[in-house]
Amino acid sequence: MLRAVIWDVDGTIAETEQHGHRVAFNEAFRRFGVPVVWSEEHYRELLAARSGGKERMRYDFARRGICVSDETIAAIHREKTKIFAEILACGRIPLRAGVRRLIEELAEAGIAQALATTMHEDALAALLRALLPEYEGLFTVRIAGDMVRAKKPDPEVYEKALVALGVAPSEAVAIEDSEAGLIAARRAGLACVVTYNEDTKDQDFSAAQLVVASLDARSARWNPKGVDLSRGVTKDALEAVCG
Repeated sequence: MLRAVIWDVDGTIAETEQHGHRVAFNEAFRRFGVPVVWSEEHYRELLAARSGGKERMRYDFARRGICVSDETIAAIHREKTKIFAEILACGRIPLRAGVRRLIEELAEAGIAQALATTMHEDALAALLRALLPEYEGLFTVRIAGDMVRAKKPDPEVYEKALVALGVAPSEAVAIEDSEAGLIAARRAGLACVVTYNEDTKDQDFSAAQLVVASLDARSARWNPKGVDLSRGVTKDALEAVCG
């Protein structure tokens, strides 16, 4: 029985990576005098290589031979989070197709919903204010990247969400967009629906229960259970993959 749905955020609820986080990182680098500009292609590679913004900076700077202290990386990340919030507030990043519909359907059915993300909790709060203000109170369980010791593909973020929700893995479904997120969800014992995007479309999603281009998609790349998608990904579709 489906009792809860746990949403990833970046790339799943909204296309935040290329037009939000990447743009904000580049502006933060400029303000701190760091001689780095992340192109869309390079940022896509970083997304696959590391989870978490500070982790991507450390990884990329080390490869470039740029020495930056952990304190400076933390300061850059704080500035980047402020810039990201400003981008969101300007309305430049929309929700992905089908997200609002499915959130509303699950809420009406009394299905608990939580957020499990690698983004910082301040950035998460800014996203909810900008894109889903009417549902801020719905997501009472929010596990952000700065609240766990290890980020995806480590399952900790999902394990904490399950404990906070008070449900068993067999009673919940994760919605993800990336291979790292899928691995984290499966390691936590969750069924997982993947809604891939331009940055993640070539990743390995063979461990998922359902793989679609969007939550409004009427067909699937991978649908081993033969889930009915005549109305897109719905509560009934999630029930079918649960457990």
